[in-house]
Amino acid sequence: MKIGFIGLGNMGGPMAANVARAGHEVLAYDADAARLAQFAAETGARAAASLEELGSCEAVIAMLPTGAVVREVLLSAQDGGFLRNFHPDLLVIDMSSSEPVGTRELGAELAKHDVRLVDAPVSGGMARAADGTLAIMLGADEETDARRAEPILCTMGARIFRTGPLGSGHAMKALNNYVSAASFAATAEALLTGRRFGLDPAVMVDIMNVSTGKNFHTEVVMKDHVVDRRFATGFKIGLLTKDVRIAVDLAEAMDVETPVLDLVYDRWKGATDRLGADRDNSEAVLSWDRSRAEAQASRKAGAA
Repeated sequence: MKIGFIGLGNMGGPMAANVARAGHEVLAYDADAARLAQFAAETGARAAASLEELGSCEAVIAMLPTGAVVREVLLSAQDGGFLRNFHPDLLVIDMSSSEPVGTRELGAELAKHDVRLVDAPVSGGMARAADGTLAIMLGADEETDARRAEPILCTMGARIFRTGPLGSGHAMKALNNYVSAASFAATAEALLTGRRFGLDPAVMVDIMNVSTGKNFHTEVVMKDHVVDRRFATGFKIGLLTKDVRIAVDLAEAMDVETPVLDLVYDRWKGATDRLGADRDNSEAVLSWDRSRAEAQASRKAGAA
């Protein structure tokens, strides 16, 4: 197939490369011209000079920071260039972490132009993006749309989960990232407390990994990025905080009481505000490594 790919960042770049390696003709686009040129040189993909060029593709994948950016790119950027001259029955696959309600609204807008939309966000991080073993959550209103998307998604993921109608993939991604954010915060607080008591954080992680505290972060993140202070997971703290906010908004829309979710969001929002949205999400521990008195004073100052 001829497949367009918009967004060649830390996740999008290796994902698009896997699509190309699977034998598809990839027409790539990124706002960073240097990044786009490098990707084309390394993969043999073609670089699109404009969004309008992507209209010739049978399917277009978007891997962008937010749902708002996806909407802008598809509907209004470059004077609406994407929709100016598109392939009949074009399928758009939004693999970004977008807002579920916004995804449904975007689907309705694109349908007015006979463009189909499915959402297929991913989980697994940069390593699994590179080796094509991501977990993918696929939401689609029509079975035919899901079937068209699946062979493409198989080039990037090891498992594809059908989550339900359009927007359900993005809902699942936000809820998954909330649980992930909660486990990171809990693990980080345990390590900080143990270290002050005199425990070795590396030994603590080893014990957790053979005990009931085991989670993704004890297995993958803590030793490589927190204990060793590399802080290089490749996932920005602002994006994780955004995903938890999506989960908060979804819970509110569903009228579900979520005190833990609210606390986790406040925790990550505070770290993002102190460090800046572009820092690595694993650096949140630096923001939290403070005395209780200092933290309480900071919260009181913020409330004032």
